[in-house]
Amino acid sequence: MRIAIIGGGISGLSAAYYLEQERAAGAPIEYSLFESNSRLGGVMFSDKIGDCVVEGGPDSFLTEKPWAHQLCAELGIAGDLIGSNDSQRVTYILVKGRLVPLPDGLMFMVPTKLIPTALTSLFSWKTKFRMLGELMHPPSSADIDETVAQLVERHFGAEVVDRLANPLLSGVYGGDASSLSVRAVLPRFVEMEEHYGSLCRAMLAARKKIADMQKATGNAPRPLFSSLKGGMQQMIDAIVAHLNPQSLRTSTEVSQLTRRNKDWELITPRGPEQFDAVIFATPARIASKMLATTDAQLSGDLGKVEYSSSVTVTLGYQREQLKSCPPGFGFLVPRSEGKRMLAATFVHTKFPFRAPDSKALVRCFLGGANDPDALKLSDEEITAIVRKELRQITGLEADPWFVKVYRWDRAMAQYTPGHLERIERIGTALKQMKNLSIAGNFYRGIGVPDCIRTGKEAAKHMAALARESETIKA
Repeated sequence: MRIAIIGGGISGLSAAYYLEQERAAGAPIEYSLFESNSRLGGVMFSDKIGDCVVEGGPDSFLTEKPWAHQLCAELGIAGDLIGSNDSQRVTYILVKGRLVPLPDGLMFMVPTKLIPTALTSLFSWKTKFRMLGELMHPPSSADIDETVAQLVERHFGAEVVDRLANPLLSGVYGGDASSLSVRAVLPRFVEMEEHYGSLCRAMLAARKKIADMQKATGNAPRPLFSSLKGGMQQMIDAIVAHLNPQSLRTSTEVSQLTRRNKDWELITPRGPEQFDAVIFATPARIASKMLATTDAQLSGDLGKVEYSSSVTVTLGYQREQLKSCPPGFGFLVPRSEGKRMLAATFVHTKFPFRAPDSKALVRCFLGGANDPDALKLSDEEITAIVRKELRQITGLEADPWFVKVYRWDRAMAQYTPGHLERIERIGTALKQMKNLSIAGNFYRGIGVPDCIRTGKEAAKHMAALARESETIKA
C-alpha cells in the first residue's frame, strides 16, 4: 500500500515516523512525504545564535499531554527533555501601564484563593465581589456554542475577559475570546459549569484532587511546560534521522489531487504519481482546495476553518542589562492597553538552558487575529515597535546584541463557534472514504502533543487499512 503524506510539519513527520514503525513491524506499506518548502518541521524551528538557542515557533509543550514525551522517549532523546523553571513562574498582566503579577491560586483565570484575590490590583473591587458571588452560580448548560468571552463574562464580568481571557488565549491560540468556541477551547469549563455551576468551586475541587493524588503517590508536581535542551528543532531532527531519506520529498509542491476510482493521483513537478491512500498534514485551507472536486461538503468544512498569523521577535541582551525587568516568566498585554505587543517571555528565566548565565533572551509576540497587518511590517519597523514598548512597559533601554524576527502566516487554527460540529462532519467523511486521513493543529487539538497524536492516529489507521487489504487479497 502506497501512502502519500502531504505536509512536512510536526504532524506530517509524526505520521511518517509511525508509518515507518509500522512498516518495520511488517505492515505492507511504503510512504512518501511531500513538503513544498526546503526545510522540514513547519513552525517548529530553532536557531543557534552565538551560545543561545532561539525558538522561531513554539518554545515548549504542555507536560500533562503525553504524546510529545512518549515520542521523545521512542526517539531516544528523553534524556534531553527539560522542564520549565516553575519555581520562578510568575506571569504579569499590564494594567494601566503597570505590570501586575497574577495572584497566587489563579488557575487559568479562575481564582481559588480568597486573600491573594482580594489583595491583587489586577481586578477592581466590583470584579472581586463578582468573583465572590460566583461561588453561588447554579449548575447550567448553554443551548448554544458559546464563545469563551460569553461564558467568562457570565461568571466573572467583562473585566476578566479583557485582563485575563483575551491575553491568555491570544498566547495559546493567537485568537480573541469573543471569537473562540468555549466547547472547543475550554471543554472542561463547560463540564464544570454543568456539574458544579461555579467555576471557582469546580477548580477548588480539582485542586484538592490533585493535592490528594500527589500526597498519595509522593510525586512532586511536574513542570507545566517541557522542551528540549537543543530546542524544539531537536525533535524534528530526531524524527528525520529515523526516516528513509528517499521517502522525504522537500521542495516538492503537490499542485493537484484527484481521486481515480478508489485511489489517488498526485500532480507534482515530477508529473502524476499514484497512491493508495493520502494523509493531509497541511493547513485546512490547502486540503480544502485540493479536495474541492472530490467531496464538496468536506472541502467546504475544511475551508471554513479560520487561521491567525503571528510574529515572534527574540532580542538578546547581557543579563545585567535587564535589571529593570521584573523576575518571572514574562507578561501579557490586554488589547485595552493600546499596544501592538501581545506578550513577552523572559526565556532565560523560563528555560535557563536557552542561554548562558551572562546572557538574557526576551521573546515578544505580535499579530494574532486582531492585528493581521503586523506581518506586513518590515523587520526594522517590528524591532522599533518592540523596543519602544519594552521600554514603556519595563524600562528596558539597553541595545540588544541581536534581534531575530520570524513571521508565521496563517499558522494558528482558530476554533470558532461551530468548530466541533465541523470536525465531526469531517471525521464522518473520512470514515466513509477510508483511505484519506487528516492531521494537524486544526484537527482535535492545537498544541505540539495534539499534532503528534493526530499524526500517529492517521498512521495507525493507514497501517490497519493496509493489513486489512492484504488479508482480503490473501
